[in-house]
Amino acid sequence: MTSRIRDIELLAPARNAEIGIEAINCGADAVYIGAEAYGARHAAGNRVEDIARLCDYAHRYGAKVYVTLNTILYDDELQKACRLIDRLHDAGVDALIVQDTALLTMALPLPLHASTQMDIRSAEKVRLLRDWGFEQAVLARELGLKEMAEIHQACPEMKLEAFVHGALCVSYSGQCYASQYCFGRSANRGECAQFCRLAFDLQDAQGNIMVKGKHLLSLKDMNRSRSVEQMLDAGVCSLKIEGRLKDMAYVKNTTAYYSHLLDKIVSRRPQEYCRASYGQCHTTFQPNLNKTFNRGFTEYFLHGRTEDIASIHTPKAVGEPVGEVKEIKRGFVLVSGTSSFHNGDGICYFDTDGTLQGFRVNRADNNKLYPHLMPQGLAVKTPLYRNHDAAFESAMLRPTPQRTIGIDLKIEDTDYGFHLTANREHRTVASLDIKAEHQPAVKPQTDRIVAELSKTGGTGFEITSVVTEFSQDYFIPASLLGQWRRLLIEKLNAQCSMPKVSREIALSSNALLERAARQWSRLRGLTLESCESEASMNNSQISNFKSQISNLHTPPLPQRIPFTENISNHAARQFYEKQGAHEIEPAFELSPPKGNVALMTCRHCIKYSLGLCVKYLNTDKRTRHILNEPWALALPDGRRFPLEFDCRHCEMRVTAKI
Repeated sequence: MTSRIRDIELLAPARNAEIGIEAINCGADAVYIGAEAYGARHAAGNRVEDIARLCDYAHRYGAKVYVTLNTILYDDELQKACRLIDRLHDAGVDALIVQDTALLTMALPLPLHASTQMDIRSAEKVRLLRDWGFEQAVLARELGLKEMAEIHQACPEMKLEAFVHGALCVSYSGQCYASQYCFGRSANRGECAQFCRLAFDLQDAQGNIMVKGKHLLSLKDMNRSRSVEQMLDAGVCSLKIEGRLKDMAYVKNTTAYYSHLLDKIVSRRPQEYCRASYGQCHTTFQPNLNKTFNRGFTEYFLHGRTEDIASIHTPKAVGEPVGEVKEIKRGFVLVSGTSSFHNGDGICYFDTDGTLQGFRVNRADNNKLYPHLMPQGLAVKTPLYRNHDAAFESAMLRPTPQRTIGIDLKIEDTDYGFHLTANREHRTVASLDIKAEHQPAVKPQTDRIVAELSKTGGTGFEITSVVTEFSQDYFIPASLLGQWRRLLIEKLNAQCSMPKVSREIALSSNALLERAARQWSRLRGLTLESCESEASMNNSQISNFKSQISNLHTPPLPQRIPFTENISNHAARQFYEKQGAHEIEPAFELSPPKGNVALMTCRHCIKYSLGLCVKYLNTDKRTRHILNEPWALALPDGRRFPLEFDCRHCEMRVTAKI
C-alpha cells in the first residue's frame, strides 16, 4: 500500500500586503497577516482592502492567506469581530488563526486554525481542538521531534503547524501575564511589552546578588534549518517563520532560504512530499540567515534540552562574526579576517564591561574601517560582529522578479482547425478549440510556431515546452498565433485565480458541516433544529450531521477551568459551561487571581543555563544546600519576581504575589 503524497507548506509572515507579495515571490506557500484589529501583533494591522489584494496575488500561485485574529476578545468586541470576519471572507482569505473559543460558537464562513496562543503541547489538546472543529493547530515552540511525532500519530487527521525560525517567547505562548501585570499591556491582547527582554539581577533568598544586570529571560532566535526534513518526517506539514513585525529584508531572506531547502527535499523525495503551491521563484540574491536580524541561533528544544538557548548579554541583534580588531589607528580600525566590508555597514562589539556597543562604517577600504566617530572602549583582539550588511540590505530592497508558473503547451490539428492545450504538472489547466483554415506550409514551420507561442511577456507564466502534433506542416500567421496565445493566457489567469466562495455556500459546505457537527455536538445546549437554521442544511446534510454526531465520543472537559484558559467574554464562558464545566475562572486581564501567581511558565530554566541543574548537569547534590533558594529576579526599580523550579516537569515559573 503506497502512502499519500503530503503537501508541505512554507508559511511566511507579512507585516503588510507588499511584504506578503514579496514572500510569495520568494517561495512562500502561504502567508499570515494581521487585519485591522484582534491580532496578536497590535502594531501589524492591515486594511481588508489590502488583504484582498494580497489574496488575489497569492491565489494565482495556489498559495494561501491566513489572517491572525488570535487575541482574546471582550464582550463588546464579539459582534465587531464577526463583521470583520465576514469582510475577510469576502476578501478571499483562506483561514483564520484564532485563540478565543467564543468564535467556535458562531457560524463562521472560514476554516479555523488554532493559534499557538492556545498552548498546544499534547495529543490530548490536539484531539480536543480537532473535535472543536479546528483544521490546523500551531504547536508550542517548546516541543521536540519526539513529541511532535507522538501528536501526529495520535491525531493524524489534524494538520500540524510548527515554527522553524524567528524570535522566541520564553513563556509558553498564551501563558504569559508579566506584561499585563507590570505594564497593563496584555500579551493575549497583542500588546506585549517584552518583559522577558529586560535586564534583571538574580538574587538569592537573602537578597544577595548572584548575577547582576543580565537578560536572564531573553532567548536567542530559533533556527531549525538543519532539521526541517526531520520535522516533516515527524508529521509537521506547515513550517512557520515568525516575524509579523519584521521588515522586508528579513522576510525575503528567510523565506527564500527555507523555500530552497524544501525544494531540495521535494526533489529527493517526490513520492512523499510536494509543495502546497506552484510556480518557480527567481530570486536575484543568495539567501543567508546570518545576514538579517537575529540574536544568535538555537534549535530550542527540538532535540532536547541544550545549553545554547539564552542570550543573556543583550536582547539586541549581534549579527555575524566578521573578525577581530587588529589595530586601532587615528581615524580607522584595522580588522583581521577575510570578511568584505561596505560603506554603511553596522559593526558591534562587547566592551570590557560586557555591554554591547557599535558604530557605523562611514567608509570601508578593504579591511580598514573608517567610522563616523571613533568607538569608545574598543581594544585590540576584540571580536567584531556585523549586524547591518549594507550591500545585502540594498539587494533585499530591490523588487523580487515575479514568480512564474511553468506551462507545457501542445498544439494539434483538428478537422475544423486547431486545438491548443496548456498543462501544468502533467494536468490540463486550459485549452482552446480554434476554427481556422488549414494552410499548407512551403517550408518547415515548427521552430517559428514554438517561438511565437513561447512569448509570455511578463504575464507570470513561463512556457517550458511546446509540442506540435500536425498531420502535415501548416503555415499559421504570427498574428493568429499571438491572438491564440493571449486567449489561452486569459484562461490560465482565470483558472489560477481561486473564486471567492459565497457565505451561503461556505456555510453549507462539507468542511463546515464537519466542523459544525464537532462543535455543536459538544455544545449540548444547542439542538439540531438550531443547527439546521444556522447552516441552512438540506435533508441529506441533516442526515450526514446526525451520523457525524453519533460517531463522536470526546470526553467532557474538567469541571474547573483555570484563568490560564484566558476566558474573557460571555460566549467563551458559555462554550465551556455547555461542555460540563462549572467553576470557570475569568481571564487574568479581567480579574487577576489572588495569591502567588505564575506570571510566566517556561521550559527554559535559569538554573540549568547557569550550570546548577542537578537533574541534567550532574551537579553535586550538596549544591542544593548552598544555593540559598528561593531565588528571585529583580528589576532596577526594586520589583522582585520569585522563581519556582518544577524539576519533575522540567519547568520554571516566574511568579508574583498578587
